[in-house]
Amino acid sequence: MNTILLRNGRVIDPAQNLDTVTDLWLTQGRVAGTGPQPHLAADRVIDCTGLIVSPGLIDMHVHLREPGREEDETIATGTEAAVNGGVTSVACMPNTEPAIDTQAAAEFVILQAKRAGKCWVFPCGAVTKGRRQEELAEIGGLVAGGAVAFTDDGSPVESAEIMRRALEYTKMFNRAVLVHAEVPELTKGWVMAEGAVSAQLGLRGMPAVAEEIMIYRDIALAELTGGKVHILHVSSAGGVDLIRQGRARGVNVTGEACPHHFTLTDENLRSFDSNYKMAPPLRTQRDVDAILAGLKDGSLSVLATDHAPHAPEKKARELDQAPNGIIGLETFLPICVTHLIEPGHLTWPQMLAKMTINPASVLNIERGTLKPGVVGDVTVIDPDTEWTIDISKFKTKSRNSPYHGKRVKGRAVVTIVGGDVKKCELG
Repeated sequence: MNTILLRNGRVIDPAQNLDTVTDLWLTQGRVAGTGPQPHLAADRVIDCTGLIVSPGLIDMHVHLREPGREEDETIATGTEAAVNGGVTSVACMPNTEPAIDTQAAAEFVILQAKRAGKCWVFPCGAVTKGRRQEELAEIGGLVAGGAVAFTDDGSPVESAEIMRRALEYTKMFNRAVLVHAEVPELTKGWVMAEGAVSAQLGLRGMPAVAEEIMIYRDIALAELTGGKVHILHVSSAGGVDLIRQGRARGVNVTGEACPHHFTLTDENLRSFDSNYKMAPPLRTQRDVDAILAGLKDGSLSVLATDHAPHAPEKKARELDQAPNGIIGLETFLPICVTHLIEPGHLTWPQMLAKMTINPASVLNIERGTLKPGVVGDVTVIDPDTEWTIDISKFKTKSRNSPYHGKRVKGRAVVTIVGGDVKKCELG
């Protein structure tokens, strides 16, 4: 089938300020246009009446674990989960074993994704060799291998000098450095956010200032070098405000919010359930409110999951021994609809911009829009369906989600990747 007609859907493309009920045509794996196309005959028609037709969703913060930790996830299972959640492109983090710090390593990821044949995978390269914080990785070689951004995510770039040089080199290739904002000296032995709840539970906490000091430093270095920084998984009110101030000064800085940081708080750790343990940690309701405000005013321009799968036996350890992170690809859209659209924090075009064209812009990739001629990536969304999250039906290899059993609204029903139609089966 070469030509697909998505009929009578609410087509929303924030990149074009488009929000109207119309038809969308795809041909030869690319977008042909909207509205009547008399020269085209549909080989397949998908009725989208009552549905939203969006550019394919992009999740720019995903851990696929391969190579080295295939017991948690593989590129095949992770991309299958992405498609099941309506995500057509993912950017994967380089904290694998070995790290993605060479041209060959980046090429391996792309090759494995092609073999899997599910969705597009854009590798991020490590900032330092082996993520060991000693010397810069081969930035140019990684770019040649397909790396779209650079990060030592899972840990920060501790040296300000190395970070400065990273920004200078990546600027030459128009690539961003993605910042895991944490000052290690302030976070040794932490289990959760530092505050009243951690004190009551007797658990060592990570202070918000550990995030904020690093955000301040890297915004200052971006201002000095003219480089491009993106702050990953912002969790604190102070962090949001620093990004807001940096953007107001014209610094090339962007920030992202993950669903767990605007839907959950440190109060959830009273259950001692390791599915609520993540890095950075869940913080207070004040921080949640600040992240929502940052999403509303554009200080946080990207939504991403920080999909971090862990095999069940790892998450079953005691809270202080369990690894950080939760799965997110298959709950991404419904959690955002339930907590951003339904309460009126964002409109559909505002939310979809943060899941399509904005991450595409940060990564400098040609995705995230339905302009004629672009790759035919589309997510068809049922905005009104209500359902209950059942992690046993997920495609991801791991099951570490705090949202199991949660009643949500909205879901992807069809995912189209380069003109290849895939159905979503979330239950």
